Amino acid sequence: MSATETAKNSRVRDLVTAEEWKVRVDLAAAYRLVALYGWDDLVFTHISARVPGPDHHFLINPYGMMFEEITASSLVKVDLEGKIVMESEYQVNPAGFTIHSAVHAAREDALCVMHLHTDCGIAVSAQENGLLPISQQSLFALASLGYHDYEGLALNEEEKPRLVNDLGNKTSLILRNHGLLTVGETVADAFLSMFLLERACRIQIMAQSGGDKLIPIAAEILAGIKAQEAIVTKGGGGRLVWPGLLRKLDRLGATYAE
Repeated sequence: MSATETAKNSRVRDLVTAEEWKVRVDLAAAYRLVALYGWDDLVFTHISARVPGPDHHFLINPYGMMFEEITASSLVKVDLEGKIVMESEYQVNPAGFTIHSAVHAAREDALCVMHLHTDCGIAVSAQENGLLPISQQSLFALASLGYHDYEGLALNEEEKPRLVNDLGNKTSLILRNHGLLTVGETVADAFLSMFLLERACRIQIMAQSGGDKLIPIAAEILAGIKAQEAIVTKGGGGRLVWPGLLRKLDRLGATYAE
């Protein structure tokens, strides 16, 4: 990193609270992890996180920057309309924030919203029956999953209430013919939910490619999965895996925290 870039990063950190900086670091790490797992779609799709404090301000990726390049300092702060509220040399894609702003406005607990266009996620979103209860991973997603029909590119403000209604109080949403969306009280929670949802979709596509009849998991097992999940994760949710994921990035020499 050049001296100029280091100075810019230092200025951003000096201008924000310690709480905001932590969210910036976690959000930048999430972008890097999405790239690492091969879930990115060039510069498209977004992960947003609310800035701690009374203002309805959010952090989102600078438009045109690859996910593997994003740092805590390069994230752009916007309001619910997608307007930049803190000086930045970067721009954002206002249309890309349409989905995120709708969810953030409707759900106080959705402090992080992750929306991706993974191959297997889109493939399952195009299937009439959606995600099937055929793997242990699918059960975690199915326990809190909604569906939203495709209405074209996310540019229509009138779509927002329908999307919010389809998400309801759920954690995950399959956007028909489009992709996947998860929400969480933390970046870690949203990431873990996406990991499970995307993996369940990938397993389904692989199982279907075998051509044999699929064996569904019994409904009564699905009904009890939330209680079992709390036991397995010790109530930690994303907090259980997040430190290890950050260490993984650190071992790779990632500069997300700059």
